[in-house]
Amino acid sequence: MYVMLTGVAALWGAATGLLVPRAAYRFSVEPEDAWRDTCPAGHPFSGVARGWLGSTRCAACAAGAAARTTAQTKTAAVPAAPAEPVEPDEPDEPVEPDGSADTSTREGDGREGDARAEPVARYAPAVLAPVATTLGCAVLAAATGPRPELAVWLLLAPVAVLLATIDRRVHRLPDRLTLPLAGAAVVLLGGAARLPEHAGSWLSALLGGLALGGFYFLLFLINPNGMGFGDVKLALSLGAALGWYGWAVVFAGGFAGFVLGAVYGLGLVILRRAGRRTGIPFGPFMIAGALLGILFGGLAA
Repeated sequence: MYVMLTGVAALWGAATGLLVPRAAYRFSVEPEDAWRDTCPAGHPFSGVARGWLGSTRCAACAAGAAARTTAQTKTAAVPAAPAEPVEPDEPDEPVEPDGSADTSTREGDGREGDARAEPVARYAPAVLAPVATTLGCAVLAAATGPRPELAVWLLLAPVAVLLATIDRRVHRLPDRLTLPLAGAAVVLLGGAARLPEHAGSWLSALLGGLALGGFYFLLFLINPNGMGFGDVKLALSLGAALGWYGWAVVFAGGFAGFVLGAVYGLGLVILRRAGRRTGIPFGPFMIAGALLGILFGGLAA
């Protein structure tokens, strides 16, 4: 039973993880910039959820790549014509000193397509997001078992990976994701609390979200440069998820996020890749700490 449940959860994570890269690419902009509406090659996004879900490489890019591959295959399949013999008494044509003949040859060798593919490769769907979603859903299923709250964790996990990806790229947690995530966590856990065999409390989840969000808000007031307001909003949903299993899990998950962030920052300082005042994206460590707390709560319940 547990093996099958874990396998199904892993498949869910893999499927939803493949939809993360495009949304992460579109959301990964500076606060004053609008969300991206075209792919790196300049094609407008379209498709599932008005073009918000899917691979970073759009359908036009995929069609162009397929056409180039087909053309190259056909070109390679055509046998080269035998070279005509050169008469020994006819001198070779002189080469122009400006190399114009060389340039005309290079203009048609397909380098333009490679140049356009470079930004596409830069923002191509990374393996990290689907792998993280797959592993996260699998371990959540293994720790939670066939309890109603597992459905909540599986629904929230892809959004958490999306937020972690955006924060890692541009140090930003968009309100368009953090606030709906907090509301969804409270509503979904409220539904799970009405089902039999659940192992948590909706009231403690609600209070946990308020407590962790209030704590991060206090840190924001004390040091606005060290704690972003997006982290405060993210703490609402993470606190609700942790609070489902009680106050001990809220403390454990919240503390784990700070420990992971501190270890990462210390590692950067030791490697001389950052200074003591260098800002780091804290959202991924908050989410990783919450994952550890939920796993602890699920196993202990």
